[in-house]
Amino acid sequence: MARFPAYLQQLEMESNGKSVDLSGTRVGYETAPVVFGEPGTNGQHAFFQMLHQGTTIVPIDFLVAARPSNADAAHHNLLFANCLAQSQALMQGRTIEVVRERLRAQNMSPAAIDSLAPHKVFEGNRPSSTFLYKKMTPRVLGQLIALYEHKVFVQGVVWNINSFDQWGVELGKELANTLTPIVADAGRSTEAFDSSTAGLIAAARAYR
Repeated sequence: MARFPAYLQQLEMESNGKSVDLSGTRVGYETAPVVFGEPGTNGQHAFFQMLHQGTTIVPIDFLVAARPSNADAAHHNLLFANCLAQSQALMQGRTIEVVRERLRAQNMSPAAIDSLAPHKVFEGNRPSSTFLYKKMTPRVLGQLIALYEHKVFVQGVVWNINSFDQWGVELGKELANTLTPIVADAGRSTEAFDSSTAGLIAAARAYR
């Protein structure tokens, strides 16, 4: 599961990262989201600050097992509680009134409360879905893969885009074929390239 977010990145962004529909007409709506994630508290201490208080609302999926596979039971309970706490915090948030009341209970001065309170407000109402399963097994992993693959396929149908081509990736491969001999041979000219690419090649040659 540690690598599951990476799989979902490939599944969603490579499949549905399109800007034209099946007829070749530019779409007038957002298609694939940017997908990222990390297991357990790695994610909590990496990007959850943005999810809670950032200016962009990002939907999040929590995948959690009720029973640990191999981990210590007490440690698993702690991680499980953190999962539930994060989803609860995203949903409920914390109002300025509650923040001020809690700060007053800490005997802070009115001036200190006025200064600190806005930073501790959480808007809440940030969307998340929690997928709870009994225990991570090969069957459960297969079910999760099937769920997300079906989701991506249905989104492609709704958005009227082709989820099964990757022309953006193909462009990069095509350009790489042209660049490879230039990168490998310091004597080759870079005049045919744009100034940014030529400058990077020159800098790399200098480093080498």
